[in-house]
Amino acid sequence: MATHYIEVPYYQHKRRVRILLPKDYEAGTHKRYPVLYMHDGQNVFYSKEAYSGYSWKVIPTIKQHPDLEQMIVVGIDNAGEQRLDEYGPWPVDQTQLTESFEAGGDGMLYGQWLVETLKPWVDQHYRTRPEAATTLMAGSSMGGIITAYIGAAYPEVFGHLGIYSLASWFSEPEFLSYIASHSLKPDTHVYLQVGTNEGNSGDEAFLQESQMNQAYIDATLNYYQTLLRAGHPVDQICLRITSGGTHHEKVWADHFKEFLEFSQVKLK
Repeated sequence: MATHYIEVPYYQHKRRVRILLPKDYEAGTHKRYPVLYMHDGQNVFYSKEAYSGYSWKVIPTIKQHPDLEQMIVVGIDNAGEQRLDEYGPWPVDQTQLTESFEAGGDGMLYGQWLVETLKPWVDQHYRTRPEAATTLMAGSSMGGIITAYIGAAYPEVFGHLGIYSLASWFSEPEFLSYIASHSLKPDTHVYLQVGTNEGNSGDEAFLQESQMNQAYIDATLNYYQTLLRAGHPVDQICLRITSGGTHHEKVWADHFKEFLEFSQVKLK
């Protein structure tokens, strides 16, 4: 595991970025690898530092399934107290709130930084396969919004999107309008996972408790339907609605392998 600190100019700080290399990376070959970019990097690799106490289990998943295509995994730490601002391309939709709250609006800056600064840096310093067909991105909740947004804003950069527990209700009208007018490349893989029991105490400032679970399901289905209406091929989308699934890293970890398998055909 390599750790780097990359300047983020719009927040005037250096961001921790950790890079997990395939086990044979240092074997003296010149092999190049697909790259997976993951948001909320604190939750990606180690349960002891994950917010919920449970990580995405990326390392065990890779070790336990040697049939998966080897790849470089880039875990990008979130911005801490500014996480909602950075992962929200648009300000929060005030009509959804149960109390006054302001967040969001810096997601476009984050997307630009990831595409124009971080990815070129990774491609320069590591043996990557930089084309879209071998570049993946994944995130959950607000990380799902920013994954969907960046995928639409830069369709020529990312060929595989893993979107878990999409919280696009955060700014639903702007989100869906953007997705509808910014088509993905036809061969882009989109993996969607949402549970039927997503609501948690962290959402109480946004939605009434009775609305939480349905809001996540609706957000995912609205995104799915918007992609289809925009002409995206249905066989390029994998939709998983998980009965009893909660808003938690364990659920996302349980479905991480399926996202990688859905992308395998183009990674070979």
